[in-house]
Amino acid sequence: MTVGESGCGTGRADSARRTGRQPASSRTEIEHVAFRLFDEQGFDQTTVDDIAAAVGIARRTFFSYFPSKNDVPWGSFDRELALFRTMLAGTPPDMPVMEAVRYAVVRFNTVEPAEQPWHRRRLALILGTPALQAHSTLRYAEWRQVIVEFAAPRLGLPESSIVIQTIAYTALAVAIAAYDVWLRDDGSDLLELLDQAFRVVAAGLGGTNDRTG
Repeated sequence: MTVGESGCGTGRADSARRTGRQPASSRTEIEHVAFRLFDEQGFDQTTVDDIAAAVGIARRTFFSYFPSKNDVPWGSFDRELALFRTMLAGTPPDMPVMEAVRYAVVRFNTVEPAEQPWHRRRLALILGTPALQAHSTLRYAEWRQVIVEFAAPRLGLPESSIVIQTIAYTALAVAIAAYDVWLRDDGSDLLELLDQAFRVVAAGLGGTNDRTG
């Protein structure tokens, strides 16, 4: 997931994904100011007006970037999901499903060194803020659906099948587990944790493109 930007992440190291200076640069500035306010005042106590004033923009300008305060930790989530979908679609057709998911999730969470602290703060907010949990559930569902839409045709199974749903739910759980360990251990490497966790699960789910079951 940028579960990063859930799942979600921003500031991807792959420069080919960015072309020129885009409006997301202003969005990033708003995010960074908001994260500092959340640290200082608490998420619940920080208002949209606080964020807008600190950035030096009008309230309506804030809403041109984010539908709500709850969307700030998720960043450019729809855009990042589109990138995630593209990464999965670009995997070789004969690559086992869980291997393809592992590859895409690791790439999805690859951020430039300067963005690492912000990526950590983003995930800490998403996973550790009670007020965000209901909103996060909706985002998690969208992230899982990307996995479903990739795995179902790859395995020749309906999206509603238990196999496909298990893959999607498992992938989300694995990503969240890796994020949680990373947030608790400053010396850990997120990409290594994700890679290791997905390899363990892939071994359990099977590493073939078995179209039966």
